[in-house]
Amino acid sequence: MNMGNANFVNVVSKNETADEIFTTSAPLSANQEAGNLVSETPCDHSPKQMQRRQFLVISAAVMGGVLLCGLDGSTQRVSSEDRLIHIPLHFFDSAEAAIVMAAASRIFPADESGSGAKEAGVVVYIDRHLAGPHGSDGHRYTQPPFEDGVPELGYQGKATPAEIYREGLKGLAGFHLLPVAEQDKALTQIESSLFFSLLRQHTIEGMFCDPVHGGNVDMLGWQLLGFPGARMSNYDDIDKHFGEAFRPDPVSLGGHPRDNEE
Repeated sequence: MNMGNANFVNVVSKNETADEIFTTSAPLSANQEAGNLVSETPCDHSPKQMQRRQFLVISAAVMGGVLLCGLDGSTQRVSSEDRLIHIPLHFFDSAEAAIVMAAASRIFPADESGSGAKEAGVVVYIDRHLAGPHGSDGHRYTQPPFEDGVPELGYQGKATPAEIYREGLKGLAGFHLLPVAEQDKALTQIESSLFFSLLRQHTIEGMFCDPVHGGNVDMLGWQLLGFPGARMSNYDDIDKHFGEAFRPDPVSLGGHPRDNEE
């Protein structure tokens, strides 16, 4: 990956030993972009190596301009100019990220009503989610015996979400390179699996979470629903909208995106 002309933005987490670095660079050609959706830097799956070496590479134009959120809630707006965004990965390797982004975009595709999972950066949310306590089952009792319970009790197995993803993604190798019809067919074949259930759940979460968690870029999911977000008060608007619909711009816990524009 050529970093010579990249613009660096450091978003430092209080809990991380290395900087969270988002970079932008000049666009690839059409052929290069098709073959290099993600960086090819080899590495193992250790958190430190993943953080320093693995990047998801995506065009800012695809996402209509984005608001990138660091692990500490810090934000940086990237315009929709014809630039590439290099987003550091914390759980997935580059090939896995490409597969998850493609699969999520088929579960929640863009259509005439609005943007989908790809545009909302759902893969970033899932990557951060699995790299945290959820991925290692930090909040679930995980001691044996492991037995199937009633559905109302939820998943009772031994494997963690991180392990379920690692195993499930093996069966989707090359998924992001398939035609859309073949992608839909491949997902249909696994839709009864625990892996698909998790992927679908995380896709929905990533579409509608607060952007500080990595997904719902530019609050695209909230705009689809008309959800106002984390508005602490409507006091200033009480006397301004008599007899008319009031649909304010959504506000994230990290503030309004335009507050972060340069």
